[in-house]
Amino acid sequence: MSKIAIFLDSDGVLNTAIIRDGKPVAPTSLAELEIPEEVKPSLNRLKTAGYLLICVTNKPDIERGLMTQAEVDSIYNKMRHELPLDDVFICYVENSDCYKPKPGLLLDAAKKYDIDLAQSYMIGDRWRDIGAGQNAGCKTIWINRGYAERKPDPPADYMAYSLTEAVEWILSSK
Repeated sequence: MSKIAIFLDSDGVLNTAIIRDGKPVAPTSLAELEIPEEVKPSLNRLKTAGYLLICVTNKPDIERGLMTQAEVDSIYNKMRHELPLDDVFICYVENSDCYKPKPGLLLDAAKKYDIDLAQSYMIGDRWRDIGAGQNAGCKTIWINRGYAERKPDPPADYMAYSLTEAVEWILSSK
């Protein structure tokens, strides 16, 4: 029997994005990682409802020379330890099939866990996240953080202003 997943971007959804010139950037060290208080209880509600929780994230910062693999590993080890995530899928290379808005990360997770993508959700705070969810055939939720960058086009199925609000919409839709 196929499973239903909630795919979650990390920076801006599971952890606080750092804002530079109105645009979000990832923390580049464990010291910069901040997990907002709403995240763990929100994920616990989804987990209790029976969803798989899978982080899908672009991390070109190693390729760009902004981070080391050890720094990325330390950030995601901490997130795995503190949050009820079932798995984390990371794309390190910009020109690849896994780099969002391409759906590769979601498709890889679907194969590994027998996920029904049409019944699953992608939650993200950037147009690339929503594009990846749409390209994989998922329902999409855009967390509008007011960044000075392009908005999802076509728009997400739902727009929220917090992870808590996104979770409420998913649970009320079930």
